[in-house]
Amino acid sequence: MTAESSTILPDSLVTTGWLADNLEQPRLRIVDIRGYVHTTDLGDGRQRAEYVAAREEYEAGHLPGAMYIDWTSDIVDPDHPVKAQIAPPGRFAAAMEARGIGSESDVVIVDHTGGNFATRLWWALRYYGHDRAAVLDGGHQKWVREGRPLVTSAPVTSQATFIPRMRPQLRVDAADVLDLMGTGAGTIVDARDAGQYSGQIVRGSRGGRIPTAVHVPAKSLVNEDGTWKPVAEQRAILEAGGIGQDERVVAYCNGGVTATAVLFALHRTGHAYFANYDGSWNEWGERADLPVESGPSPATGWAWSGE
Repeated sequence: MTAESSTILPDSLVTTGWLADNLEQPRLRIVDIRGYVHTTDLGDGRQRAEYVAAREEYEAGHLPGAMYIDWTSDIVDPDHPVKAQIAPPGRFAAAMEARGIGSESDVVIVDHTGGNFATRLWWALRYYGHDRAAVLDGGHQKWVREGRPLVTSAPVTSQATFIPRMRPQLRVDAADVLDLMGTGAGTIVDARDAGQYSGQIVRGSRGGRIPTAVHVPAKSLVNEDGTWKPVAEQRAILEAGGIGQDERVVAYCNGGVTATAVLFALHRTGHAYFANYDGSWNEWGERADLPVESGPSPATGWAWSGE
């Protein structure tokens, strides 16, 4: 690797102090991808979820040089029947280029705390062959707590060429998950909260989980302030959740977003063989031809259910 092509990023997770010291790096691009999943209680354990961007918060104040990405529209496929699916190559590349992100750019991704929305873009960039990306630990909230500067003006973006180089091994579909269930050649990980994993909380038509899935809540990997737990602690959490170091791992959640926090932790602990089930429960829960199970404990086997 030449000096011109080498990344300035020290790691896939960077501190606010490092970013403050490197704001003027010419190849550095900062992306603000703040957003929310707002839930409404419908009674009897049922919820409705609304995917919301935080553009107004960006316009009210953001990190110097940061460009905004709407996670609900800019990097998704508007024509896909399952919501929030990753944008196809041309659409994704156009979204990056519009923000001055090219194949030689170093990208630091910021959400409220450095959580699921940031890791979603980190995963999406890797899926399209771009490894020069990092999550800001603690995100926008930590930057503000430390009294660091904010601006309201959007930066002027430079011309860029983003060449997507798809890595299909980082994304699976329902058929791949069924195959994994049948062969047992890996582990399926549910990254949602305990109530959704057990089936007590239901979003969509059906509650429960994908049969055989173990449970590693994304929230268990971060501290109360949203910063990431030390790598050794993350490794212990993943192992306690039933994930072996050398096995294939497929993670899912509701919309393929929270799952990427588990993938990020796997990456940081040295695990290289992982994928996102992008359809997640938004697809699986709505398809009566796919099996579900419920209850507090991981299953040892699975059976078809027509619920």
